[in-house]
Amino acid sequence: MTNGNGTPPEGAPSPQLNVLAQYTKDLSFENPNAPSSLAPQQKPPSISVQINVNANNVAQDEFEVTLTVEGKAEHNDKLMFRFELAYAGLFRIVNVPQENLPPLVMIECPRLLFPFAREIIATAVRDGGFPPLMLDPVDFVGMFRQNMERQAAVQQKPS
Repeated sequence: MTNGNGTPPEGAPSPQLNVLAQYTKDLSFENPNAPSSLAPQQKPPSISVQINVNANNVAQDEFEVTLTVEGKAEHNDKLMFRFELAYAGLFRIVNVPQENLPPLVMIECPRLLFPFAREIIATAVRDGGFPPLMLDPVDFVGMFRQNMERQAAVQQKPS
């Protein structure tokens, strides 16, 4: 409950979001065509990246949020490298109204995890012999909205 201006009523406990842990659940980097893939190229490679967010309520007020980032680089239809990272965090969220939990878990939590996942990927790509891959910032609000729209469309679709 709020007092109309977005703040909790006086004496109400403050909302809290705590990061209890962050960890790599899975990391894979493949450089299947080395050393030929490491040779200088005339054109930059085609790079594709997919990002997904999943969350599980693991205990009362605790959520595990996993940011999955998969990508690959190809040049002339030949794979240069491929990576997959599942980076997770354990978050405690208290004193937050139930209706505010989904956006908090699916937007703010991955936003906190992303810089760490970005660094892990940049380092893995660099250690694979390529220039570091610096991922662009991610619009987690847009991702959340798209997922909500998809869910609404599925629920409205007649069986």
